[in-house]
Amino acid sequence: MGSWDWQVFLQDPGGKDPTYWQWLLSAWGWTVSVALSALVVALVLGSIVGMIRTLPNSPGWVRFGNVWVELFRNVPLLVQIFLWYHVVPALFPAMRDVPPLVLVVLALGFFTSARIAEQLRSGIQALPRGQRYAGMAVGFTTPQYYRYVLLPMAYRIIIPPLTSESMNIFKNSSVAFAVSIPEMTQFAMQAGEETARPMEMYLAVTALYIISAFAINRIMAVIEKKTRVPGFIVSAGGGGH
Repeated sequence: MGSWDWQVFLQDPGGKDPTYWQWLLSAWGWTVSVALSALVVALVLGSIVGMIRTLPNSPGWVRFGNVWVELFRNVPLLVQIFLWYHVVPALFPAMRDVPPLVLVVLALGFFTSARIAEQLRSGIQALPRGQRYAGMAVGFTTPQYYRYVLLPMAYRIIIPPLTSESMNIFKNSSVAFAVSIPEMTQFAMQAGEETARPMEMYLAVTALYIISAFAINRIMAVIEKKTRVPGFIVSAGGGGH
């Protein structure tokens, strides 16, 4: 193995104007776009599914939520990427014109939504039953006491696991290389082959993944601190006070 050559990032790939460093930053932008878009999809769908799994006297909706979670949580993410990319457009011709980026975002978002749904269900069930009864006592409808009472408290409880999911969705976005999305893993593979310097390329990509994950962790820590309910403790039995 030769010495390190970090100046390779200042070279122009194939004599083109952008350097490998600029290419890396562009790939990082694609990674961030995929991760953040998928996170929005996952939060919306996960919140809906997690909520309906706790609806009282609604066994049909609860079963639907359970099927959703088991389906998307137990199929490997890479398989889901290929299903969205190859199978869904074949079954639904209208999807053939959808950009691969959107398909990857949907696959990653649906996959992560199952995990968030399970966390939100646990968060809602961890709340004291009195919270639900208090909402009903003041005349709230079911949507109202979920919106104004249960969900705000449950979200605060599940911020730590949401932090992990936010970091995981960023790391899991690397599977987008399988359908030729020009994100960081794709960059590392191509640039490493072109320059014969795979160590430098993969180390640079690794550093960006670590920096990005750390930034997400710090942002979520600030959110958790700002939204913490003073004096509220979730007990091991699922209740709080």
